[in-house]
Amino acid sequence: MSAYSVASRVNAVLRTGLIAGTLDILTAIIVYAFIMGKVTPVRLLQGVASGVFGMRAFTGGIAMALTGLVFHYAIALIVTTVYYLLYPRLPFLHKQWVLSGVLFGTVVWLVMNLAVLPLSNFPQAPLRWAPALSGMAIIIVMIGLPVAYRARR
Repeated sequence: MSAYSVASRVNAVLRTGLIAGTLDILTAIIVYAFIMGKVTPVRLLQGVASGVFGMRAFTGGIAMALTGLVFHYAIALIVTTVYYLLYPRLPFLHKQWVLSGVLFGTVVWLVMNLAVLPLSNFPQAPLRWAPALSGMAIIIVMIGLPVAYRARR
């Protein structure tokens, strides 16, 4: 593989991860902060940082919110990288990008909610189906589908 090809692939992963991460975080802020009024944007991002810093994240102000934003983009880039690494190895991902995106978004939600969050310092609430399905839909539409669409390009 040429250096140009590697650079091109890295560029595609970075762009796609930034797009998906931006779509996801903006949607989360719009839905949870502005429409539902459950949190402020700063509190939402502090919640992301709380996965590492626990309850201290909620007293860390803007600095901790920015840390949460960095963590959010890191996660978006990691999941995008995983999809791009799997894409050439799993032919069914090439055939139906919409179905692949829905499945990928669902897997991302499952991994985040059943593995990553329980292992983190993020304050856990009991699973409630309506919010869980809403969160899953956001991940599918804002991460799964954009990543699957862009990977086929």
